[in-house]
Amino acid sequence: MKQLLTEKPGILKMVDTEMPEIEGPGDVLVKMKAAGICGSDMHIYHGTSPVATYPRVMGHEIVGVVAETGSGVTRVKPGDPVIIDQIVSCGECYPCKIGRPNICCNLKVRGVHIDGGYREYVAAGEEALHLLPEGLSFTDAVMIEPMSIAFQACSRAAITKDDTVFILGAGALGKSLIKAVLLTGARLIVSDVVEERLAEAAALGVTVVNSRKEDLAAELKKYTRWGPSVSIDAAGFPGSLPLLADLTCNAGRVITMAFLEEPSPVQQFKITAKELDIRGSRLQNNKFEDVIAAYKAGKLKIEGQVTHVFPFSQAVEAFKRIDSGDPGIGKIALSFE
Repeated sequence: MKQLLTEKPGILKMVDTEMPEIEGPGDVLVKMKAAGICGSDMHIYHGTSPVATYPRVMGHEIVGVVAETGSGVTRVKPGDPVIIDQIVSCGECYPCKIGRPNICCNLKVRGVHIDGGYREYVAAGEEALHLLPEGLSFTDAVMIEPMSIAFQACSRAAITKDDTVFILGAGALGKSLIKAVLLTGARLIVSDVVEERLAEAAALGVTVVNSRKEDLAAELKKYTRWGPSVSIDAAGFPGSLPLLADLTCNAGRVITMAFLEEPSPVQQFKITAKELDIRGSRLQNNKFEDVIAAYKAGKLKIEGQVTHVFPFSQAVEAFKRIDSGDPGIGKIALSFE
């Protein structure tokens, strides 16, 4: 079978390799149908990921069809369309024991620490598979994984309808967060410096602020009086965390999602005096089914976010296209059809 191998940063090669095999009774062989290219995949490609190892087969937004099942598999059968959970946890460490396998002390993420889905077949345990909703295309279904990340952030923030939520950044992550927060019924304010992104958010009924043109603190006070009760960092630059610590209301929650290695100069005084909760949000904790349920109930739209589809055979060209800086490129999915 074919697989896209990142030999080292900047070096992608389409290579032949042996097909994976079912090793245990609970294992499933999945024939890949589509895989998304995520910002974190670009970090691995560029060599800027603090957690990836090389050589690596990337790909964690991965969907396909069950090709073969082990003797003990009961939840899926050959022909079923599925999405594969990106998390592999040990089940034995403290986070796993308290129900937080997404931050397992021995965490392995498909496409990051172990090989992912940029290959024609993937073997995984039955517990990692989730049935796709009927009628959702494979290329659109890759967006279930990014939405699960947004659902996780909302869960970590413990958002209720009485909250005022501020999202810093309306890029790819911000867009998913907007959709997730709107489901909670909370009031939502979004800031960015790109008018096109803000226009998309405004079209959803969200209050928007262009922080390049307007005083962000003043605008937030205008809309919230005391400041947002929840702030989510979807921009991820060194100054974003101290900025949100300043802007967030006393007793508020600040959610950080970036994998920045640069220090963020946050004054402890701000955290202590306001009794702020600074909470990390990583990956997702059993949120695939929540996203799928919201989609099936008609509460969440997933379609239309993939702007370009490349055949898997042209995967190297797809990465180069993203690097070209073409403003027309949004989300790219690789198709194995």
